[in-house]
Amino acid sequence: RPNEHTLAEHAEWIDLMLKTAADALEVPRQNVYFKHRDRQRGNQQYERQDESGQTVIVQEGGLKFQVNLSDYVDTGLFLDHRITRGMVREAAAGKRFLNLFCYTGAFTVYAAAGGAASTTSVDLSNTYLDWAAANLRLNGLARAENRLVRADVLEFLRTQPIEPTFDLAVADVPTYSNSKMTEEDFDVQQHYVEMLSLLLGLMSPGGVVYFSTNFRRFHFDETQVPAAAVREISRQTVPADFRNKRIHRCWRLIK
Repeated sequence: RPNEHTLAEHAEWIDLMLKTAADALEVPRQNVYFKHRDRQRGNQQYERQDESGQTVIVQEGGLKFQVNLSDYVDTGLFLDHRITRGMVREAAAGKRFLNLFCYTGAFTVYAAAGGAASTTSVDLSNTYLDWAAANLRLNGLARAENRLVRADVLEFLRTQPIEPTFDLAVADVPTYSNSKMTEEDFDVQQHYVEMLSLLLGLMSPGGVVYFSTNFRRFHFDETQVPAAAVREISRQTVPADFRNKRIHRCWRLIK
């Protein structure tokens, strides 16, 4: 955006951008939603923006997802991970799948659609677990073998028996997360080694973990993670239409 704008000029510029987007995409102006994402500082987290519940059903990869255009900064479907979701679907047949920080369950839907023997999706938010359940129902995948677990991810991992329980897993983690329901806040740089070590303890030999973060200053030390093979695959997982090639970083770990 032009940095020399006054606040009034910037507001007019935003209005012009919204009208231009509507005209170019040939959609009614009322169907264009504007989101403003401030830079997060310290322990700040994004709060709910609205209560109007403007939800629509969208399709990606032949699957259906409910997105909320009005109430949150994020809509419920992170488009930068659609290639990664495709990788999970291709690898899922017959596998026991684990989705940590599952959010609205998009990775889980892909895994279940890919023929996973079972899926376990873990998140501390009832709102997101209900959303994940709705996405599973939309695709005819609301079955007993697709389990939704409300739990703090680290606590969940710490309390699991150390045995080969899963064959495929995704940990698309927040940079920072806190909750009144937990005594300990999650910080990706501080906790990734413990999280991945515990997770790998639950994986079968040859099991694959996709680990991702959008924390720009994240430092990954492979020597701290007891995996047989670690490879960064960010270049393969960021879609071509993302100008920002550091929208996320992603690693493939094989036990």
